[in-house]
Amino acid sequence: MSDAFSSSSENVIQRVVDVTVKTGTPVGELEELYQIRKTCDFINEHQFEKVALQFPDELLADSVAVAAEIESNSNAKPFILGDTSYGSCCVDEVAAEHVGANCIVHYGSACLSPSKRLPLMYVFERRPLDLEKCTAAFRDLHPDTQSHVVILYDVNYVHAINDLLTLLLPDYPNVIISELVVEGEHCYSHGRTKRQHNDTSLSERDDSQVVYQFGRRFSLKGGLSITDYRMFYVGQEGATLRNFMMTWNCCSFCSFDPIKMTARTESVSINRALMKRYYAIERAKDANVVGILVGTLGVADYLRIIQQLKETIRGAGKKSYVFAMGKLNVPKLANFLEIDLFVLIACPENSLLDSSEFYKPVVTPFEMEVACNKKREWSEEYVTDFRHLLPGGQSHVPLGDRQEDDDNETDMSLITGALRSQNLLSSEPEVSSFGSSVVLRNQALTVANPNSAASFLSERSWRGLEEKLGETPVVKAVEGRRGIAIAYEEEGTSP
Repeated sequence: MSDAFSSSSENVIQRVVDVTVKTGTPVGELEELYQIRKTCDFINEHQFEKVALQFPDELLADSVAVAAEIESNSNAKPFILGDTSYGSCCVDEVAAEHVGANCIVHYGSACLSPSKRLPLMYVFERRPLDLEKCTAAFRDLHPDTQSHVVILYDVNYVHAINDLLTLLLPDYPNVIISELVVEGEHCYSHGRTKRQHNDTSLSERDDSQVVYQFGRRFSLKGGLSITDYRMFYVGQEGATLRNFMMTWNCCSFCSFDPIKMTARTESVSINRALMKRYYAIERAKDANVVGILVGTLGVADYLRIIQQLKETIRGAGKKSYVFAMGKLNVPKLANFLEIDLFVLIACPENSLLDSSEFYKPVVTPFEMEVACNKKREWSEEYVTDFRHLLPGGQSHVPLGDRQEDDDNETDMSLITGALRSQNLLSSEPEVSSFGSSVVLRNQALTVANPNSAASFLSERSWRGLEEKLGETPVVKAVEGRRGIAIAYEEEGTSP
């Protein structure tokens, strides 16, 4: 029996779930796929005693065999990190520190975000790439042999990119490939470490422009900008490609899927995607209470962007609260009805979250700054890496002087059509007293609520358990009810 609010309990027992069980890789192929010898040399060279092996879900079937091989060929004790705290593309330094690991070996896809706590080594999957079909697809998509093209790719195809370039260069002299580089002195990814002085000397030597973005580096020819190039991406459709397209939204993108063996010109309307993000910015302008979601604990400088966001939000007259809740889902965020909007601090590939299923919008730090910082204007530039927003970053815009702002300035919402006031809390102390219900702004008649969450709680019909200290008489312990909530023993049974 079932109704509109529940289903039969028998359905749960009889339901059939299709689960794809991935078989483990043969032992003879582990060396080539997981570079066990190089990993053991890295461990022995630095004399690590505890090593954290971070695997994504799709590679967990081989984790035990890989850990056994590493333990037998090195003096270190391996620990398998299966369920990461946030995205599997990020290095989970927090989980590694829980077991006291001296270093981390990260397997599979990676966003290449910098980490600074523990020594790190990346081991990418060696996914197969049909060079002949990929080359043929490139020629079909770029009939002009003098085209300026940048080849981007998923990190799991890095082993085959040089061979692809060798096949293309004789006919396409203006093709360049992006090189994988990892920022940080503690990263040992087979020599791929970004050094600032190398980028500077390379640029000065041949008058070229060095572009470094999302762990990729390539040099543009002198006199050309990024808008003069077309992008050719090797990999599957997903967060990595979407990240590139949103950042370089003025460039034309083509892609080749090595699994489906198909190539296409990316016809997804970037303008429509940007307009959806602009709608989120308007929602951020309307919001009074903002929740800052900590979506990473491993990406460098995440504490600095949290502090900068708190100051930016407060300067716009809004309240902010910080939440650290691991992997996000709809039920988690639905518990905080007093929050008007959330801003997610995560790596570039996880920051563009589709919040259509969430009850409240989820925006990026860049979108929040556009909504709150008057000096930052909406333009063709779109930033997904929050480190670029920090002082010294290539997209940093300082906050406006509060004294220059007009206290009576108002703005009209493009969503509701209502007038909204700005900078209501900008002149108030950072820590307000919870004892007062209202505070004056510059001795004017306008008042603002210093505790938005408390105001929301006061409007609720149910506010939780009431303590009633001093009002409830003290009595001895008595025997409680027996049974279950649907039918206690003393209630009897209905006829």
